[in-house]
Parts: sequence; C-alpha cells; structure tokens
Amino acid sequence: MRKWLVFLFLSIVVMGLTGSALAQNKVRLTIESWRNDDLKIWQETILPAFMKKYPNIEVVFAPTAPTEYNAVLDTKLKAGTAGDLITCRPFDKSLELFNAKHLDSLNDLPGMNNFSAVAKAAWSTDDGKTTFCVPMASVIHGFLYNRAIFRELNLQVPTTEAQFLQVLQRIQQTGKYSPLVMGTKDQWEAATMGYQNIGPTLWRGETGRQGLIAGTQQYNKGGFLQAFEALAKWRPFLPRGYQALAYPDAQNLFAQGRGAIYPAGSWDIATFRQMNPRLELGAFKPYTFGTASQCVINDHPDIAIGLNSASKNKEAARTFLAWVATAEFAQLYANALPGFFPLANVQYTVSDPVAQTFLSWRKECQASFRTAYQILSRNANPNNENDLWNASAQVLNGTFTPKQAADYVQSRLASWYGPQKGK
Repeated sequence: MRKWLVFLFLSIVVMGLTGSALAQNKVRLTIESWRNDDLKIWQETILPAFMKKYPNIEVVFAPTAPTEYNAVLDTKLKAGTAGDLITCRPFDKSLELFNAKHLDSLNDLPGMNNFSAVAKAAWSTDDGKTTFCVPMASVIHGFLYNRAIFRELNLQVPTTEAQFLQVLQRIQQTGKYSPLVMGTKDQWEAATMGYQNIGPTLWRGETGRQGLIAGTQQYNKGGFLQAFEALAKWRPFLPRGYQALAYPDAQNLFAQGRGAIYPAGSWDIATFRQMNPRLELGAFKPYTFGTASQCVINDHPDIAIGLNSASKNKEAARTFLAWVATAEFAQLYANALPGFFPLANVQYTVSDPVAQTFLSWRKECQASFRTAYQILSRNANPNNENDLWNASAQVLNGTFTPKQAADYVQSRLASWYGPQKGK
C-alpha cells in the first residue's frame, strides 16, 4: 500500500512538472490592429482555428481605435512594447515602419509565392524587391443595385456606358426613385466610388497607374481626362440636394429602398446587410466604354500583417504569418467579413452571394488599384489623393468642367513630383 502511495505521489509530481514545462513552452503572441470592429470575429472564429492547429501558440488580438492606431503604434514601437504582429495599412505608412526597421522582410516566408506582384505592391518597397507584410484582403469597386426596383421597372443590368446611362434615364422618368445614390458633401466618394470606379477601364489599369508614377501619362490626357468626362455624365441622375448628402446619408437613402443604383465598393455589403436585411442587393461590375470589351477593376489592397522586428517570439510569429497565406485562412476571413477578399492565389469559397459576385470579377477583368495611393500622395500639400477628391466632387457639382478638373489635379501633382514636372 505504501509503495502504491509513493508511486502515486511521484506520478502526480511528474505530471505537474510536465504540465509546467508545457505551459512554459507555450508562446503568447499579440496582434496590433486598428480594426476594433473585427474583435469578435478574431476572438471567436479566426484565432481559435489557428490555435487548434498550433496549440502551443496563443494569439491575442489587441486592437486600438482606428483614428488613434498610427500614433499609439508608433509610441509602442519606440518604447519596445508593441505586439509581435503588426497589422499593416497599405502603402506609405507601413513602408515608413519598414524603413525605420520596425518590420522584418518577409521575402523568405513560406506562402509568399501565393501573392502576385500587384497584391504585394501595397506592402513592398518602391522597387518591389522586398515585401514586409503578408497581404490579408482587398476591397473591390463596383455598383450595388436594388434588385426589386430593377424587377419592378423591367431593367437589365448594364455592361456598357450607353446601357448604364439608358438605365438611369428610365429610372428617372418614373419619378419614383433616385437613379444614382451618392452625395458630394464628403468629397471622397466622388473620387473613390466615382472616378476610381469607372476610370481604370479608360486608363487601362496598371498601364495608366504606373504611367503616372513614371511620368509618361498625365491626369489631363487620355484615359484620365476621359474618366472625368464620364463622371460628369452622372450629374443629372444624383439625388435632389446631393451636394449636402454625406456618406451615411447616401447609405440610409439606398438602404431604405429610395434609390436604384449605389456606386460602391464591396466594403458596403455588410453595412447594408445590417441596415436592412430585406434589401434585395445585387451587384454589377464597372461598365466598359465604346468598343472596349476588357473590363478593369480596382481590387484595392486594404489590410495586411507584418512581423515586429523587436519581437522575442519570431519563430511563432512567422508560423502565424505563414498560416495567413494559406487557403484555410482565406476561407475563414472571406466569410467572416463578406466584401473583404483575401489576396492569396488559393482556392476558397464565399457564401454571401453579392460578395461572390464581386469576387467573380477577378476572373473576368484585369486588376489595378487607386492611382494616388502609391508614391503620388507622399506630398502633404498639394496631396494627390485629396486633389482627386476635390476635383471629382466639383465635376459632379458642376463647378469644374472635366478639363478644368483634370488640369487642376495634373498641375498640382506636377508642382512637386519630379517625373511629372513640366508636363
């Protein structure tokens, strides 16, 4: 009996020591992020899936309010208290962190070959040789429409500019609905959901965008001028008093079923699902012009995740980052956040039918992203992105002609950006 008790005691001690050793071997990672609206999704869906696969790695999602994120993250990085994993905003802010040696190069990370050069561009050096964040998701530009209104008025989804304008005219003739729901009060919608939505097809996507950077193309010539001309045609079809309509006002107008077509991005899908679950949402891609048949979409990079150079848990952090590049993560993320699409070239399915419609355009269209986001907006004043907001809004307000808008944006870019000077 005494021998059995001694054996039991020793077994308990050994088990305790083993459990203690396992606990000590468990690594805890912290993710810094501005997406505090995603907290529940990370806690309940994404992280449990990872930790089930890697039980010795605990991951904590610790977001900061979006407006405070940049300042708080900078403070933490300088103090050495930032998390192991840094959620990366696209382009210059993350490039600044890499240049300041706060983010590691991820060129040799398993899974990085799953991403195209366009997908990685928002988190790579200007020469494209070094990528420092794993792309997580993009948003896609297009149009949302009220399927019930289209059914009532016997309208067909437009695929060309001529068809689009014809549909708007037919809706307007009924006097029952706003044909095109968008305001200009906040300005950014006019550029983001207008100019940058229909423009890529005219300036041939990456050809035009990279031409601006190289100085071989200008905003007041070719497809970039034509995009302002195309945008001006929207003006008669906007809601009454659209000049005073802010972004949330336009969302409410469309959600209430008072408008037929909403120039949008896929990021609005979840918003309308919440605002009015009964709203019959449909989506169609940016229309083509004239005899052009090749569509180009803005598949705009939105969010990525990188490795804090000061992390003491780099091996575990790299394990997590490699997992972010997999089909398993893509499947989880795409369905937890409909309208935010993983950028990895892996197989995944999307359950939301409208999100699936947006996603299908990747197979049909060439892809680019918003022209001002890479390099061209590094100057504080004038700033290319802000100038596009202003010019696009003024075109829709009728205070700028398309040519005046294009000349305004081009002259201000040429005033500071070397490759465009004198053009």
